[in-house]
Amino acid sequence: MKKFLSIIAITAAFAVLMASCSSKSKSAEVGPITDTTGFAEFQAYKAWQDQQSNVPVATTTSNTNYRRSGASSAKTTTMSSSTTNTANVSKKKGWSKAAKYGVIGGGGGAVIGAVVNKRNRVAGGVIGGIVGGGLGYLIGRHKDKQEGRY
Repeated sequence: MKKFLSIIAITAAFAVLMASCSSKSKSAEVGPITDTTGFAEFQAYKAWQDQQSNVPVATTTSNTNYRRSGASSAKTTTMSSSTTNTANVSKKKGWSKAAKYGVIGGGGGAVIGAVVNKRNRVAGGVIGGIVGGGLGYLIGRHKDKQEGRY
């Protein structure tokens, strides 16, 4: 029985290792790169700003109010400006790899835990599901970080 369990454990570990490794190049997996940080918009703004700095600026009059009270005089200047910037952020669709791998690892771990623990299959399934889900989540989160989703 001990030999059988060790063979199953080694086979499962090898299957997880082979499933997590892929021979595909990273450029083939990743689709078109989207600008989520707004760097392209910033570069366009800097180019516009450089262009505007070369153009002579016309002088404008500002709103000034003079008020006298008693013996002293004070100058009050009122200025206001408003800008509206909207960012176009593409929303990622579907499940993250962390969620997918967590669910798959939880299900696989529950099945393996129930098969391995002959005395109490429910406890083995629960423990296996928790361990498998946690490991699947960690592997999926690592893949999400590599792709820039996280």
